Amino acid sequence: MGAVCCRAKPIDFDGDVNLFHFALLRNIGKGAFGKVRVVQHKQSNELYALKYINKAKCVKMRAVSNIVQERRLLEEIDHPYIVNMRYAFQDDDNCFFVLDLMLGGDLRFHLERLGHLPEEAVRFWIAELSSALDYLHSKRIVHRDLKPDNILLDAKGHAHLTDFNIAVHLHYSTSSAPGQPPRLKPLTGVAGSMAYMAPEVLAKKGYTTTVDWWSLGVCAYELLFGKRPFRGRTNGELKMAIMKASIRVPDDAATRCSRNGQNFLRGLLTRDVTARLGCVPNGDGSSPIKSHPWLSDLDWPSLEAKILASPFAIDPKKAHFDATHDLEELLLEDNPLRARERNPKQDINKLTVEYRQMEEKFLIYDYTRMERKSYYLNGTQSMSQATQSMTASVPDRSRPATPGPDHLGDGDDENMDEVLPDDDQDGVGEDGGYELGGDPLTGHHNELKQERAAAR
Repeated sequence: MGAVCCRAKPIDFDGDVNLFHFALLRNIGKGAFGKVRVVQHKQSNELYALKYINKAKCVKMRAVSNIVQERRLLEEIDHPYIVNMRYAFQDDDNCFFVLDLMLGGDLRFHLERLGHLPEEAVRFWIAELSSALDYLHSKRIVHRDLKPDNILLDAKGHAHLTDFNIAVHLHYSTSSAPGQPPRLKPLTGVAGSMAYMAPEVLAKKGYTTTVDWWSLGVCAYELLFGKRPFRGRTNGELKMAIMKASIRVPDDAATRCSRNGQNFLRGLLTRDVTARLGCVPNGDGSSPIKSHPWLSDLDWPSLEAKILASPFAIDPKKAHFDATHDLEELLLEDNPLRARERNPKQDINKLTVEYRQMEEKFLIYDYTRMERKSYYLNGTQSMSQATQSMTASVPDRSRPATPGPDHLGDGDDENMDEVLPDDDQDGVGEDGGYELGGDPLTGHHNELKQERAAAR
């Protein structure tokens, strides 16, 4: 009598998105309680980055609110120079983010490989990132952890901002004077990676979107000169340098960066937030950026439409991730990732508060069927299910446009201190984006083609 053949259960692509919809390819990164791997959608054959976060580790590290907040912020945003979320879902063990796949490596990888980067490439990336920041700030979102590790390149060399684990949504102050435009309530929490923190963060006197422009300045300086503008042997010395030290450039600065470029750096790294580039009070912060002599000759409409070619070429024959992640998953992981049906007998009322929070607030998202929305209504937290239309997001030219705009409301811990380690020990990120594990979400194109064929 012959063996009975066990047929796989048909995949329901008409139902809610889940892990059965994706073929699992290579592991390319890991963090404190999450991992990243390349996946391929079994129906569309599109490649994505899958970031999956273990619920038990998330609870143990008291990071549930961060994961929920990141999930909500990512649902709101869609921009050509941001690593956008395409799907979100969960099973009994993990929460899943399906994100745009970046094949060019992170800027930390390229910085360590080359020592410093050419001015023309840095200028181009800073313009792209300025567009991303201007978009985020228009939605009252502060990133708070902009650094080379959190800037990923796509296969064409374009820069994308990732890691929204400690990003927050600003609220309007209730103390605004009658007849005056509403004021944003300043944040006071010390959050981010210290080497890139703005002085107003360390001063704990309140800050808003101004801190992201300072961090952009630190990144630009580091990319151009191969070292940061402010350094210290201890956190105390580093803090003092950020608060007080003058900005100096290397002796050979003229060979690496033009006079206009150096002037642009000083414009971002000024401690007076009213004079800092990008920080025009109650105005269009991007105008001084676009009109600055360093960037003014760029075709900004074409750049923001992602039409301009990047001056930085990505070698498609090279892998930009650590191959040992695959071996670790194979040899050391007790419970390797695989698609599993959810427990139909699970009683949500018997779960702990943290697990229940994930079940109730880490909701399914599918960009092919759902409109993007905001969980913050008029800058305040809200539990209402009402919706309102807002400005449509800029379409990402590398993907089909997301069906539409935004709405809704509920929480963040914007004033909670969260200082990530100084990036002399880079690779930290606490699973906020998928820069986990060095130079992630990048891959060898030919090998990926073979894996895609095997997955079909």
